[in-house]
Amino acid sequence: MVAKKKVSKRKPNPEFMKPLNISEELAVVVGSRPIPRTEVVKKLWAYIKKNRLQDTKNKRNINADENLRAVFGGKRTVSMFEMTKLVSKHLS
Repeated sequence: MVAKKKVSKRKPNPEFMKPLNISEELAVVVGSRPIPRTEVVKKLWAYIKKNRLQDTKNKRNINADENLRAVFGGKRTVSMFEMTKLVSKHLS
């Protein structure tokens, strides 16, 4: 008989759960009330999918509309990895 390994549930980092203030540019996309970084990312992806802004050929890229271009510093296309870096500038 093999003993089962005890699996401990992973605890979320409290820093990720702390509500953050959102800039005016980002508030157009995700709303203006303070929310945790994880929720910001969820809402951003919901916006991207709803407006079909994910590049059809290279799924890692996001083609910004007017609202996202303000968040992305004027860039028309950003990678999903670059997106998180650019969005963090709009959170405090």
